[in-house]
Amino acid sequence: MRKVLVVEDDEAMAVALKDGFVYEGFEVTVARDGDEGYRLAASTAPDVIILDVMLPRMSGLDVCRKIRGERNNVPIVMLTARGQEIDKVLGLKLGADDYVTKPFSFMELMARVEAILRRSTGRPAEVASYSFGDVRVNFRTLELTRGGQPVELSQREFMLLKYFIEHRGDVINRDELLEAVWGYQNIPYTRTVDVHVAKLRKKIEGDGEPRYIVTVHRAGYKFTA
Repeated sequence: MRKVLVVEDDEAMAVALKDGFVYEGFEVTVARDGDEGYRLAASTAPDVIILDVMLPRMSGLDVCRKIRGERNNVPIVMLTARGQEIDKVLGLKLGADDYVTKPFSFMELMARVEAILRRSTGRPAEVASYSFGDVRVNFRTLELTRGGQPVELSQREFMLLKYFIEHRGDVINRDELLEAVWGYQNIPYTRTVDVHVAKLRKKIEGDGEPRYIVTVHRAGYKFTA
């Protein structure tokens, strides 16, 4: 089971984050100040740390600095308040992997965490063929059947489906899909993703409520088969 350390002094926020990560299958440890967070970062060996900037006893920036000073490369996502632009820059310079600005949706945070964990654990195993529901797909021969009948997919749709399957269960945001499937970086053509996902869904699921490629509000998509 993956482990997350949440370092957050606001009780309501800490409880909400703990509940969210438990629901997503994480083992959660919560620290209520920077000093405790720093000690737990070493003793609990988390897979990822959610670290608020404004903390009693030791700031999140100082916690991040000390963790990186010990050559601990655990992924760190910092939580900053709106308007704390200097804290975002400092956090990234000190070695934080990403930041999320309050207020935020949990699914947005979850998408960032999943992306960081994928990068830190390496590329997932490549899938040659896969089956879900009444769909059978072979990525080597570029053939897909649904209910035993062949379905024609474009090469881009095969690439998109393969990426979803290789990252099944993860929340994948549109920017990540643009980079992985289209090769675009920092180009805001996210509507391209939505159009292709809609076409792919129709071909593998029909016109009903999505079962396999589900939309995660304000975060992206998740393949659930």
